[in-house]
Amino acid sequence: MGTAKAQIDISASADDVWKVIGDFGGLGSWMPGIDSCRVEGDDRILEMMGMTITERLVAKDDAARAITYTIADGAPVESHEATITVTSSGEASHVTWDVDAKPDEMADLMGTIYQQALEALKSHVEG
Repeated sequence: MGTAKAQIDISASADDVWKVIGDFGGLGSWMPGIDSCRVEGDDRILEMMGMTITERLVAKDDAARAITYTIADGAPVESHEATITVTSSGEASHVTWDVDAKPDEMADLMGTIYQQALEALKSHVEG
């Protein structure tokens, strides 16, 4: 299984960043390339690049500011699990997006996509 990590520092409190990240259905408001995003139970259905991808919420820990999800359907992966974590860094915050995926090369691709998404998140939060 391949692994990748995207990370970024954001000039906003960890609580403010978590309000955005912790909203499982809010991904479409800040991540580039998403045409639509809706939540049905524990599933987040994304329409993007002509595909429909279903992601399933695995765990959400508000106290630790961490959310874990998996791709359940619609993407060319055998397995996938990603965790986004927001930590306090003084008056700012540090965000990591860790992914384990199979096939291995998908982890590298997702790491690149997630890094671009974190840069968009930074712009969204910082204004």
